Amino acid sequence: MSDITSLAILTIFPLCMIFATFYDLFTMTIPNRITMALIVGFIVLAPLAGMGLITMAWHFGVAILVLIVGFMLFNIGVMGGGDAKLLAASALWFGTAFTLPYVLLAGIFGGALTLVIIVARNFSPPAWVLKVEWIMRLYDKKSGVPYGIALGPAAMIIFTATPWFDYIVSGKAMI
Repeated sequence: MSDITSLAILTIFPLCMIFATFYDLFTMTIPNRITMALIVGFIVLAPLAGMGLITMAWHFGVAILVLIVGFMLFNIGVMGGGDAKLLAASALWFGTAFTLPYVLLAGIFGGALTLVIIVARNFSPPAWVLKVEWIMRLYDKKSGVPYGIALGPAAMIIFTATPWFDYIVSGKAMI
């Protein structure tokens, strides 16, 4: 086990997901640099953590499938493009075993978030909120739902059950 590799894993994935969550909350966008950092981080760290090429290929296959589905959802107006890319980049880290639980948990969080925003949009915002631009965007019925707010926490919860976390804790190679 490399302490540097463990530290990099523990830094890159969580920080990217946390940054995406808050960036989406405040701006309703997710920058491509976050998605690229996740992809590059995976490419560099997976072999260092002992992940084999076949397993990496499966992870890429899952990510591509998630990206295709995400862009189908984008095309029908259900999901933003940045959300679709973030979902696929995080699925790259989760692979075949953890992507479905991640998507299901993100769906639960996203559904709850959507309900809260829909309900809030049916009420007038408090006076103090009127000058807070990012909160007013959440009240705007013409804007979407910043789904990154659901993707980040779901990813953080699932991450703790993955071989990535096992590697950090015990040094067990990912194979």
